[in-house]
Amino acid sequence: MPFEWFVALRYMRDARGQTALIFAAVAVGVTVIVFLSALIGGLQASLIDKTLGSQPHITLLVPREVPRPLAAATPTTAIARATQESPQRLRSIDQWPEVVVAAGRIDGVIAAAPSISGAGFAVRGEARSPIVVRGVDPERFLQIIDIRERLVAGRFVVGGGDVVIGAQLASELGAAVGDKLRVSSSEGVDDVVTIRGIFSLGARAVDATWLLTSLRHAQALYALPGGVTTIELKVAEVFAAERIARQVAGATGLRADSWMTVNAELLAGLSAQSSSKWLIQFFVVVAVALGIASVLIVSVVQKSREIGILRAVGTPRRRIVLVFLIQGGVLGLIGSIAGAGLGALLAKLFEGLVRDPGGAPRFPVQLTPALFLSSIALAIGVGLVAAMIPARRASRLDPATAIRNG
Repeated sequence: MPFEWFVALRYMRDARGQTALIFAAVAVGVTVIVFLSALIGGLQASLIDKTLGSQPHITLLVPREVPRPLAAATPTTAIARATQESPQRLRSIDQWPEVVVAAGRIDGVIAAAPSISGAGFAVRGEARSPIVVRGVDPERFLQIIDIRERLVAGRFVVGGGDVVIGAQLASELGAAVGDKLRVSSSEGVDDVVTIRGIFSLGARAVDATWLLTSLRHAQALYALPGGVTTIELKVAEVFAAERIARQVAGATGLRADSWMTVNAELLAGLSAQSSSKWLIQFFVVVAVALGIASVLIVSVVQKSREIGILRAVGTPRRRIVLVFLIQGGVLGLIGSIAGAGLGALLAKLFEGLVRDPGGAPRFPVQLTPALFLSSIALAIGVGLVAAMIPARRASRLDPATAIRNG
């Protein structure tokens, strides 16, 4: 066994109380970090899934029509220039197949789907409800929002007069799978459709209004032969959506709205959660570092005579430094492994305490290999940094003074 390791392990064995204190400090610190990180990460993932699970990450639209100038006569008969907002009519995206291909090639975009979105009414008997008609390409749309996982009845079948509607809308209309509806679009086109599936995305605004049909059927309802009004994108990293949206807008000349712009309040909440996680980790790391450093400094004082003898017989300063760095690193490693296991156990127990009516955890946790590895690496790094001060102090002890005073 190398000399530095032999001395370091001997010091740790001789001072069992101090070793236990450092071990406990590291283990408790890593437990807190793993538990809170898993809890906050799980809550963020759940919130993102519930919110972004019912919408694309980026939506491409035709640029808004600019206000037009008007000439107006004033009481003094002078002519002044005024502007009037232009009505925003339903317009198709020019050359949309090429736009879909171009957007899909941008780095970070993993799916692109054309669609038509328009207002209308659904009528069944005496019931009449305002709806949002979504004309989609089924295969591409499922890559953006997988409705199949959210079906509560029937199947995801659109096309040929078959539609899928939200659960709240079905309840308001008193409709079930197999029933027929009359759909009236904002363009004055009517059609009778058959309900083939009912979904619930957990968002009332969606479940109460969405009616999904085929792209071709929506083109007929809104008098847009061969056209689409929106192109929806899904990105690999949700927090990069705004940056990617700017790239897409620059490449296509279309208006690109990311979820980060549309859901500014959600983004603020997620940012606040992340900030609180990093702030808690900072204070935990500081507390652990101070605990390790203070205990090792006491060890230096207690072992000053032995350190002086080592220096007197010619032990280099760097070996004395390594003795205390090894202590900090070993205790950081062992304590972090124990703390990571305890933190994961507490997180899973907490997750199972409260469940919603559907049986899903009310407070989901997110335990990933990256969380464990980062926590262990952080603890080892803190142990080494905290051990540096007492290590340098030990290496600078004067041999004669240390032996005489010790």
